[in-house]
Amino acid sequence: MAEFLPGRTAADLDARATGLSLTPCETRTITGRALIFWDPARPGFKRDAIDTDQITPAADCVSESLETLDERWKAGAFRYLMPGFRARVHAGDTFLVAGERFAIGSSREMSPAGLKAIAEEAGRDLVVICGANMGDIFRRNALNLGLHVVRCPEAVADAADGDAFTFDPATRALRNVTQARDYAPLPLAPREDEMRRSGGIVAMGRREVGRAARTPPVIAFPDTDTARYLTSTQQVLWAHRVDRDADVRPGSTIRVYADLLPASDGTAPFAIHTFNQITGGDVIRPQQAAIANDHFVFTGQAGDASQVALGEAFAARHGLGAPRYARPGDGIFHFYFPEQGLVKPGFFIPGADSHSRAYGAFGAVGIGVGSTTLGFGWSTGYIYLTVARQRRVRFTGRLQPWVSGKDIVLELLRRWGAAQAQGMSVELVDVNGQLPMPYRNTIANMMAEAEALNGIFAPDDVTTAWFEARSHGALPYPAFAAGEQAEYAIDEALDLGDVTPMIARPFSPGNAFEAAVIARERLTFDRAMIGSCTNGGYDDLLQAALVLDAAGAGARATVPFLVFPGSGGVARAIESADPRLGGRSVAGVLRDAGAEIRPSWCGPCFGQGPDALSPGQRAITTFNRNWQNRMGVGGEGYLASPAVVAASALLGYMAPPEALGLQWNADRFGL
Repeated sequence: MAEFLPGRTAADLDARATGLSLTPCETRTITGRALIFWDPARPGFKRDAIDTDQITPAADCVSESLETLDERWKAGAFRYLMPGFRARVHAGDTFLVAGERFAIGSSREMSPAGLKAIAEEAGRDLVVICGANMGDIFRRNALNLGLHVVRCPEAVADAADGDAFTFDPATRALRNVTQARDYAPLPLAPREDEMRRSGGIVAMGRREVGRAARTPPVIAFPDTDTARYLTSTQQVLWAHRVDRDADVRPGSTIRVYADLLPASDGTAPFAIHTFNQITGGDVIRPQQAAIANDHFVFTGQAGDASQVALGEAFAARHGLGAPRYARPGDGIFHFYFPEQGLVKPGFFIPGADSHSRAYGAFGAVGIGVGSTTLGFGWSTGYIYLTVARQRRVRFTGRLQPWVSGKDIVLELLRRWGAAQAQGMSVELVDVNGQLPMPYRNTIANMMAEAEALNGIFAPDDVTTAWFEARSHGALPYPAFAAGEQAEYAIDEALDLGDVTPMIARPFSPGNAFEAAVIARERLTFDRAMIGSCTNGGYDDLLQAALVLDAAGAGARATVPFLVFPGSGGVARAIESADPRLGGRSVAGVLRDAGAEIRPSWCGPCFGQGPDALSPGQRAITTFNRNWQNRMGVGGEGYLASPAVVAASALLGYMAPPEALGLQWNADRFGL
């Protein structure tokens, strides 16, 4: 239940709903012309897989005050992909047409909010027309904000530059006037359409927050008979249902209580704004809130410091202290919050960062959401979620030499190809119990790049051992696993015996190849970087140090070699002696090889700060994304495991550890 500020009651929240209509009716037909994103590599085809980094470049994802939230979002929209975008929308090109998988990637709600605001500043409405598959977080964010999004492959295929379009918001009917063709877009789920029609997420929050404040949450896992038919994800959602009669079948939109609702310094300002809009800002404290300062904290830019200050003031006002408020350098929240015991098996964690999927490694359902969903959750304690189709991947066979979680997930993304996970929830099954927690963290984390709603390893002996080794207290929820009769839209296996060390070329994590094959090309690079929320744990850095140590005294990196621990705790731990390194510390081995150890933050992973790539530079990294301009405008990122990056740093070209003459020994190099 909500905690009220002194002198406040639920009646103050009830007043927030006064005058709100349940079903506003839009009667004005939207008109405009097509603005098409063509694929330069495929003449005549619309561009697929436009990610949110291209819609709103990272440097533009900044809010210096709650009063000017969207100024930089508007200025930066499609800054590099279509520099004249804003002017074209103002001139009437208001039907944005793109191909499949539009707006994949980051949870940054700056993208739909900025696009909507650009049209509104000219008195217009923007309509996004794309293929059947699109970024799930962007789609939810658009519904929250009232940005019109239409999934209609036929309309995309037919559209030509300058075609006149109309869109009826009431019926969602779409017409290409120039070509005299009418289209029926893919339908929304009933509750999604209700949100769209009833004023968006702020209006819905105002209507629901008073009742939510009076209602204590009930979390109850299913009995054995019920669980038999449910996947791990479905069981967690079933347990956390607000409405106890709600169905968890794919396609159902349900309300789900959250155990943790984390944000970063980058996503917190818009969430704070939404929370204030829903609650008034001075009635209740945010529920299940947590904020980690990990995105814009070490850039040295005044605007970024102003953004960080917004979250700091909010935390101070509402009594958010450690570990729920992580200060700069404390850590990247996907490492810091599990490390602090805020993530446990059976938890439901919607986080305002796409890599919140990492919590699936710990037996939790972690999903990425936008800032408005987070602000709604801070207000009510729950969020709305449309249950995805279910998919299972069974990891069979035995791990091969030098293969880690990064290699496994890169191989998986390579096999899935352009379709990727199709927005499904992925049941990740370690059949032989051989994947340690760091490997699971990498795999679950990169379900974001796989375009899955989430990925989860049901808690098992590996999970239990990880928690028993830490003083986090008793686990609050019962053990669970996917039911024997659970249904999967896709059920597949990946034989780990077929996986070798991998390297992903630009500009997709799925563009992966065997490291030994790439080694033949002697690809050089300007920088080697290890860390991020994907591979910044102690064991990740230890694996790199073991390779460096085995290479022998005097082996040094041939290029700048940078290390970003996943948390301040990891940064401190790597300074202690490790028996596997003959009593040397991980940090000492790294430094002896020429590495520089940076503070714990996300900056270089998304092209921010002094270590971002410059035009023409190439880097091999353990990061999770290598999309165009992701690590710096004009730079190229290659993705690999800590062991491969460490070996490459010494060699001066991209290659696996075997290229150093190292022979695999599980006792020496394995986790």
